[in-house]
Amino acid sequence: MSKWTDIRDNIEQAVSDTQIDEEVKQAVTQKCYDVILPSLQKLGDVFVTEIKAQSATESGWNKIRDAIVLPALIDGGLWLIEKVLKKTIEKTTASSTVAV
Repeated sequence: MSKWTDIRDNIEQAVSDTQIDEEVKQAVTQKCYDVILPSLQKLGDVFVTEIKAQSATESGWNKIRDAIVLPALIDGGLWLIEKVLKKTIEKTTASSTVAV
């Protein structure tokens, strides 16, 4: 089997063996914000930089797509994900503190 299949199977097994409670949900949300989001932002930045550079040699719709549309979608999507995760962490942390 491929390494990806082994990783996937291990994740599926770990999730099926775990009781998902509020603590787990908060931990997953925090990991998404701390680990996954920065990686996505780095990949997005590299991709956007590359396609904007390529747009200089494009014309017509391809130039608009590479210079404006795709960068706006990627940057806007990542910005929205960051805001939603941050707000979620703030609200769940505040409600957990109040509940204690």
